[in-house]
Amino acid sequence: MADASTRSLAALRQSLALAGLSRELSPVERVALGTPSLDEPLGGGIARSALHEVYASAGADLPAATGFAAALALRAAGSRPVLWVRQDFLDAEAGRLHPPGLAELGLDPAQILLVRVRDGEGALRAGAEAARCAALGATLIEPWGAPRQFDLTASRRLALAAETSGVLTLLLRVAAQPEPSAASTRWQVRALPSRAREAEAPGDPAFGLRLLRHRGGLGEREWRVEWNRDERCFRDRIGGKGGRKDAAPLSRPLVSVFGERAPVPAGLRRAG
Repeated sequence: MADASTRSLAALRQSLALAGLSRELSPVERVALGTPSLDEPLGGGIARSALHEVYASAGADLPAATGFAAALALRAAGSRPVLWVRQDFLDAEAGRLHPPGLAELGLDPAQILLVRVRDGEGALRAGAEAARCAALGATLIEPWGAPRQFDLTASRRLALAAETSGVLTLLLRVAAQPEPSAASTRWQVRALPSRAREAEAPGDPAFGLRLLRHRGGLGEREWRVEWNRDERCFRDRIGGKGGRKDAAPLSRPLVSVFGERAPVPAGLRRAG
């Protein structure tokens, strides 16, 4: 009996080892960001079946970080829904999601399933459930601060759920500092001045990106990019091939994503 149990345990361990090796050897599906300066160092983009973290450089950069995360979700989702888990406290601190601002990024507000939660624990629970749903195009989880529930173990659960379902999972960190996690990449985002169009019309949203962590071993790097709403992709801000001549920048960084404080934002589907 003992010998049979030992053989069964050894067979199970071998099976798990082979399964892990199979995952490591399988080609990684990636979400391209649209410009070679980003995609080539990243090996073609960011892994789709993975957890990724986005941090704002400072409080004033929260709209930029939100816009960058929303753009990544859009790139991954295509025409599929994006489930956005947002803690209620953010509405008071930064305003509700603003459908016209999302539309300016090229994201149809009707594509978003908005789940509002009371606290970090609720955000983690709802986000984990969403990350397991293969019907979604992307999951975006936005808690406030550093809830104690968001530890290394919790991030591993999110990463495993994303790996199993194939759903890109984004953790947008607000009023928090980077800490150990199972994220495949970690980004720090700041807003850059938008380059004006003709007649001083606002230009494309501009971002300063800093890659803080990459599980593939890529070291810290920085990029300056713009988001092209019509093509739904990023472009180099300076020296991009085929790029237009720089106009004078606007007087302040411009990334219009949210800021509306109406009771219920029109165009967003409420799911909680």
